[in-house]
Amino acid sequence: MGVMITMLSLVVILPIGTLILRGAQIGFADLWAVIGRERTFNALALSFRAALIAAVFNLFFGLALAWVLVRYRFPGKRILDASVDLPFALPTAVAGIALTTIYAPNGAFGAPMMDWFGLKIAYTELGIWIALIFVGLPFVVRTVQPVIEEIDREVEEASATLGASRARTFQKVILPMLMPALLTGFALALARSVGEYGSVIFIAGNLPNLTEIAPLLIVIRLEEFDYDGAIAIALAMLAISFVMLLVINLIQVWSRRRMGAA
Repeated sequence: MGVMITMLSLVVILPIGTLILRGAQIGFADLWAVIGRERTFNALALSFRAALIAAVFNLFFGLALAWVLVRYRFPGKRILDASVDLPFALPTAVAGIALTTIYAPNGAFGAPMMDWFGLKIAYTELGIWIALIFVGLPFVVRTVQPVIEEIDREVEEASATLGASRARTFQKVILPMLMPALLTGFALALARSVGEYGSVIFIAGNLPNLTEIAPLLIVIRLEEFDYDGAIAIALAMLAISFVMLLVINLIQVWSRRRMGAA
């Protein structure tokens, strides 16, 4: 217990506490003045909007991918399963450069999308979504996959013998068992996406008020020696992230109690 508390204090509590203490020294009025600036507000809105969109996409696509990996056999399954962990092992800067190369207007995928549909991916918010989906997908898949493996197929067979369709069986029987793991994976993907930096800055274009994310703006403020501005943005991200994760955890508790009651 002592070792755990010491490590937790050094890694989590001490840095966050120092950040909050420095913010208290700056004062709420000055912090709000920085957060209320148009550039800061747009960067925060973009970061959390893109992270939420990417996490929602990963919630559905990650569930589908995990289901396929557990329930089906097909050629190349092991390669696909191993590739899910690629964002964990790949440096974020390398991922960002690779995604930018692929989705740039002259890239392998970016050029056809531009020529056929007039859709520009790199250097737009759409490119940010793709980068965040890439880094967040493994969190959902690896969280849900073990739960799917533990689901007894006899439960599905019993539901089918009672006349339930496959869709109704999934909705009423399987989904409630997966919900806690899905919410956990969603929270992990969201938390990773909010603070993502390396894989985004290359594909975003970093245009102020358009494609500039909050972590990049923090770095810019630090390079300008505007430490109060960087702390204000960091505290805003911390507060918003805390509220979002608190809501997700409350939903998790509610879903577990509902399952226990059922």
